[in-house]
Formats: sequence, structure tokens, C-alpha cells
Amino acid sequence: MPLRTAQSLAWNLARTLMTVIVLIRTDKGYAVMPWEEFDGNPAQVVQEYDPFPS
Repeated sequence: MPLRTAQSLAWNLARTLMTVIVLIRTDKGYAVMPWEEFDGNPAQVVQEYDPFPS
């Protein structure tokens, strides 16, 4: 998915699910998923969306 779409989706999911969402770069574009489900290379992470800012 394009970066702009992924950013919008990630922020929306973080606020809706109230969990940390990560935006990652893949071979096919960008993807979003909850941090707890990400088990890939940390270098793939582009941005973390935390609904509970410090």
C-alpha cells in the first residue's frame, strides 16, 4: 500500500484499538500491524504509532 495510505491507517488503528501500531516497509510497499504481532527485522519499522504518548 502507498505510504500516505499506510500512515493514515496506522494512526486510525492506533486510536481505535488503543494499542501500539507499527508501520513497516515491505518488498510490496508498506504495511501496518500491532506491535505485538510484528516479529520481523526491526530495521523494517518506519514509524510507531502510540495512542498513549509519554
